[in-house]
Amino acid sequence: MKILVVGAGGQIGTELIPHLQKTYGEDNIIAADLKSDIVERLSKSSRAVMLDATDAGAYSEVIREQKINRIYNLVALLSATGEKNPQIAWKINMGALLNSLEISKEYGCALFTPSSIGAFGESTPHTKTPQDTVMRPNTMYGVCKVSGELLSDYYYHRFGVDTRSVRFPGIISNGALPGGGTTDYAVEVFYEIVKIGNFTCPIPENSFMDMLYMPDALRACTELMDADPAKLRHRNSFNVTAMSFSPEILFAEIKKHVPGANFNYDIDPVKAAIADSWPDSLDDTCAREEWGWKPEWDLSGMVQDMLKAIRVKLA
Repeated sequence: MKILVVGAGGQIGTELIPHLQKTYGEDNIIAADLKSDIVERLSKSSRAVMLDATDAGAYSEVIREQKINRIYNLVALLSATGEKNPQIAWKINMGALLNSLEISKEYGCALFTPSSIGAFGESTPHTKTPQDTVMRPNTMYGVCKVSGELLSDYYYHRFGVDTRSVRFPGIISNGALPGGGTTDYAVEVFYEIVKIGNFTCPIPENSFMDMLYMPDALRACTELMDADPAKLRHRNSFNVTAMSFSPEILFAEIKKHVPGANFNYDIDPVKAAIADSWPDSLDDTCAREEWGWKPEWDLSGMVQDMLKAIRVKLA
């Protein structure tokens, strides 16, 4: 098994690399990113190469040289950032995906590309959102994710490419900082509370969104790719989740452990509109039935672990 992680310097990739190394062996994992400083950082703990995933020729060369047979395509411009540059978001998100699909077709690679709750929209049922439902997003990020799901399914049915993905909710991590997503507040709050005891939230206090702690997200990445393909009726893409909460609920849980913490709100209208268009909670029954998905972390455990990890990190 030779695995290439494209876009390895982001929030997921930074922690997926060591998870994959532990699971499949250090020598079998190659990290790739566009920026030289990120590649330099990654090379300290893994095999790393510089790669622009929108450059099909360079991408193919890495696949050939490294004899890759599984790709994790994590390249993405996230929701809030994508709204500032929608054309660039389309170019990056879809360019990297199309190259990944074509290369996987040519070299026989299995391909994982994460989708998102951003693929849903205002017309989607917001409570226990079904696996198969209306998907009419109102962000370029969401449009890219829906298009990616459809394109990945097309390459599976038309060309036999082993495409698989999950619809990630917000991912909470104590590793790399998030990079411009609507759910970023649920990570940023821990840093601010540990550093200064105050946090100003850009999301309305009663806006519910599904969340997943990073250890569960990493397991989803590997467990789905290792699942028996004969049992997969849905490939692109599976709902996965572990917890659903609003800022108010998250902050109340944090105050149990940091009684003096203060929380305020300064609503970002763009992020608030995006949050309101997304589901309050997902139904992940299909993932549980088809490949045995089961989250291990809940809100209480996540908050305790995050506070502990951030305190150590900032110290």
